[in-house]
Amino acid sequence: MKYLKFTLALPIITLFLSCSSDSGTDNTPPTPTPQSKIEVTLSTSATLGTYLSDKSGRTLYFFSTDANGQSSCTGGCEALWPAFFVDNLTADKLSTGLTLTDFATITTPSGKKQLTFKGWPLYYYAPISEGGAYGSSGTNTIEEAGKTNGDGFGGVWFVAKPDYSIMIVKSQLVGHDTNHYKSDYTVGDGLTTYFTDGKGLTLYTFKNDSFEKNNFTKADFSNNGVWPIYETDKIVVPSILDKTKFKVITVFGKSQLTYNGWPLYYFGQDASVRGSNKGISFPSPGIWPVPVKDILPAI
Repeated sequence: MKYLKFTLALPIITLFLSCSSDSGTDNTPPTPTPQSKIEVTLSTSATLGTYLSDKSGRTLYFFSTDANGQSSCTGGCEALWPAFFVDNLTADKLSTGLTLTDFATITTPSGKKQLTFKGWPLYYYAPISEGGAYGSSGTNTIEEAGKTNGDGFGGVWFVAKPDYSIMIVKSQLVGHDTNHYKSDYTVGDGLTTYFTDGKGLTLYTFKNDSFEKNNFTKADFSNNGVWPIYETDKIVVPSILDKTKFKVITVFGKSQLTYNGWPLYYFGQDASVRGSNKGISFPSPGIWPVPVKDILPAI
């Protein structure tokens, strides 16, 4: 009986030793989680709302003269507004709320790679530094994370918001008749600053409309293909514009954005061509002018 009791105790001792060994394994520190791969994220400002920034929180910007989707920042401009680029951007390198298909890569006139968002080339703002974290005195240094001092610069630089319903471009007007037009719709060269949608597609007003009243579109929308209404109920605009001047009206059951009482439209022949503004001379100059910041209110 004593021999039997001894043999039965052996597995119990073995089991105890085995459990002690397992317990030691459980106490091994877990493998550290890999550092985040995020390269482009969304930041928030109390005054500007949500905008794009790099992985360090440094603000990204749009430039109004990039109407056609290509970088127009050359020469000395490049030092003050360095191009932003991320190689091999993938979906897992983007913050929640951003979509990979909204990004693309272009080559700048100086041969550098640059990332674009919804067709807009992306930039940093790098003013002359007087010393600090990003450089020594007298050098251009990218502004610190969370800073948005480049917004509104010259009336043509704005934080890169993900959801603008209105953007400002500065471009030459080239009519349907191929003539170049100045801002007063006389033939000639000169840049005009006007509104597009968030993807850079030109918007127009109709001189025969009245205050908050679309006098062009037919109830069955049979002529909407010629001058499609700008159909949106979102009002997200650059900081230099007065948001209260934008309204949404209802046109036969659809929402149309207005500015200073003027309903906004696309031109069918350039509604899918970024930077095109052919509608300014169709059917003749001045009938369908582009909307500008200081346009007089409709009556």
